[in-house]
Amino acid sequence: MILAGKMTIGDFFAFTLYLGFMVAPVFMMVSIGTQITEAFAGFDRMHEVFEEQPEDIDPERVVHLGRVRGNLRFENVNFQYEPDKPVLRGVTFESMPGTVTALVGSSGSGKSTLIALVAAFAKPSSGKIYIDDVDLSTVRLDSYRSQLGVVLQENFLFDGTVKENILFGRPAASSDDVLRASAIARVDEFAVKLENGLETVVGERGVKLSGGQRQRVAIARAILADPRILILDEATSSLDTESEALIQEGLAALMSGRTTFVIAHRLSTIRSADQILVLEDGVIVERGTHAQLLAYGGRYFELYTRQAGIEADRFINPGEMELAADAGSNEGLKERREGLGEVARDLLGFTPTPRGST
Repeated sequence: MILAGKMTIGDFFAFTLYLGFMVAPVFMMVSIGTQITEAFAGFDRMHEVFEEQPEDIDPERVVHLGRVRGNLRFENVNFQYEPDKPVLRGVTFESMPGTVTALVGSSGSGKSTLIALVAAFAKPSSGKIYIDDVDLSTVRLDSYRSQLGVVLQENFLFDGTVKENILFGRPAASSDDVLRASAIARVDEFAVKLENGLETVVGERGVKLSGGQRQRVAIARAILADPRILILDEATSSLDTESEALIQEGLAALMSGRTTFVIAHRLSTIRSADQILVLEDGVIVERGTHAQLLAYGGRYFELYTRQAGIEADRFINPGEMELAADAGSNEGLKERREGLGEVARDLLGFTPTPRGST
């Protein structure tokens, strides 16, 4: 039309603008559905936050604890996040001051939930938890959690200096106390290489440090806090073998006289635990020391030998497994298991069983 002289360039430009003015609202109308969905999702979350009740105003929590000894006792504790979906069932045990209780089990067995109950993040659906013979559900959380130390696999560091993050556990601690905790957790080994030593800013969530370094800072924080109850959730999982061995010495000193709970996936780290609780589907299926559970030859034995690399195909000649399976008898499997038990005991430092006794 422009070439034919029926439309000027100005008319074409105006037509294009009018077309844009018409199309833009159409696109906005299409996208408003998504915006409404997002708005409702945000509204639901905001309503959920406003409806949340602060823990420290719980009318049942009126008991103020002094310095606790650390005697923690579970009595027939059941817990569920949703109705008719139990996570823990009939859990009963006692942890005495100065002892280490290790929690072992497959994923989803209830280890983290049990630790959440120890830390009073939730109340049992039924049953009782006692701290020094006081019902934990009646205890003020500030008086209890101030005596609780937690070291997780993924620890949160704040956007401050290394020293400030260590002091988070006990802000009034002296510089000498910080240096002592740093030495035990081997923080000083990498801090001397930083630009400003312990005064180096680590960034949000500790982004300027490696995973192992962040974990060392978290361990130093727990050491400085001097808790009566200590929770270690794979506290050395991000460390190399040499650093882990050194820090284990510091943790051993930290555990002395305290009630310690350890969630362990590397079972070699809990061989010295005073009691090991094996959980499956929210139930404690086995309990005892490392030696007792190995001798029992149950679930813990299976987990330990599998993790240690002591598996059937490493100790049975090709074809033997098939012959045992073809035989269809439990006796063959029983003999094979007993044989594995002897090999495991020999490799793990137990006195070898005389061959005549088999």
